[in-house]
Amino acid sequence: MQKSAFSATLSVLVLVAFVVNASTPPKTLLERVKESGELHVVTRNAPTTYYEGAQGPAGLEYDLIQKFAEYLGVRVDITVRDNLNDILTQVEKGSMDFAAAGLTVTDERKNRIRFSTPYQYITQQAVYNRDSFEKRPREISDFIGHDIQVLANSSHVEQLKQLKVKHPELSWSETYNSDSSELLDMVARKLTNVTIADSNEVTLYRRYHPELRVAMNISKKQALAWAFNKGADDSLYKEAQNFFKHLKKTGELTHLIKRHYHHASKFRYTSTNTYLKNVRKRLPRYQSLFEKAAMANKLDWRLVAAVSYQESLWNPHAVSFTGVRGMMMLTTRTARQLGIKDRTDTKQSIDGGARYLRKMIDKVEAEYGLKEPERTWFALASYNVGFGHLTDARMLTRLKGKNPDKWTDVKEVLPLLRQRKWYRKTRFGFARGEEPVKYVEAIRSYYDILNWYLDNGKPKIAERSILAFKSSAL
Repeated sequence: MQKSAFSATLSVLVLVAFVVNASTPPKTLLERVKESGELHVVTRNAPTTYYEGAQGPAGLEYDLIQKFAEYLGVRVDITVRDNLNDILTQVEKGSMDFAAAGLTVTDERKNRIRFSTPYQYITQQAVYNRDSFEKRPREISDFIGHDIQVLANSSHVEQLKQLKVKHPELSWSETYNSDSSELLDMVARKLTNVTIADSNEVTLYRRYHPELRVAMNISKKQALAWAFNKGADDSLYKEAQNFFKHLKKTGELTHLIKRHYHHASKFRYTSTNTYLKNVRKRLPRYQSLFEKAAMANKLDWRLVAAVSYQESLWNPHAVSFTGVRGMMMLTTRTARQLGIKDRTDTKQSIDGGARYLRKMIDKVEAEYGLKEPERTWFALASYNVGFGHLTDARMLTRLKGKNPDKWTDVKEVLPLLRQRKWYRKTRFGFARGEEPVKYVEAIRSYYDILNWYLDNGKPKIAERSILAFKSSAL
């Protein structure tokens, strides 16, 4: 009897558990992500999305992904795929939580996936090499008969198909083995005549190849967005919508886009050829000095080299109209403080400049509490205009209701130090405030170009030092 009663009780418990489990709804994707503590994202390797930079992973998509993970309180597992169709397929099948790959929102893609709210807008541009055409192409018909290569499964192909309706003779080749940067490089090296690229990619890449030219926009503004599965479970998608709403409301989205693109858009492309010529011919003479000075001050040697180029074009005898001298253009007062006897002595100048930059970085961190990359941009501005004027600019930034801890906000205010209306409110008064803005943006581009040069099959300059400062200044 006791055994029979126990069996009956056990059966009832099993039945109750079955009923309870059957009535419990399955967990949503958002709940599963939070429970596992990990977000699985697929992206592609490109300067505008995700890439391994000198200081680790970088790119606008990477920053957005990391911020979304922080928003959810989870880690990120990033998978990289070069084939756009593979990226879309992984989202369709649900093997990835979503795709953050600089994807253009198109009607054709909407049939396969669900797009988030847009975070950026671009135009598609036809790009050619200035030496491949006698005159600038101004109509799409000017490309008929020329070799056009584009990325397979891209929105560029969709756009070309639309253009072909009006221009039946238009033809192109689609590649599965190259990314958009490689196609731009092929145009630069005259391996193909024309490619189609998004305007944000062109902005970044033209700094490396000034011979590239934009013939025309071939599309209206198009949205970039994240891609989610179109299934019934839209929990993670809705949370991403809330996330982007938050980023826009706080201004963080605008800040991120400016951080990644504004300095490149202001760069004078024509100076790239001169810079790369000096990288090949002048830089090797001073390479070891930059390395040693950077190592002694826990800096990235390429950053020190970029600062020196902006200051003197790597000319140890350079003299400015204000009287600063040498490779790092140190003032008499700064040289005296650093114990430098001869500002035109290359070793002393580079060593002094590196020490001074380290001092500025440490001071910015101590006084303002800033972390990277803002800390370096503020330190560079201070190197140029002085710490006092930078502090004044931060005060005015706060006065105007902007964020004094963001370089993108402070650089908009710095030029106001020229205007009496504003500098009379400050402690240190008048300053040529537009100069540190141009100064910082130029150094950022020189630094980026040098990294690109080192990473793209050119003669390696001090390859051992590339890995030496993986977690340093930038």
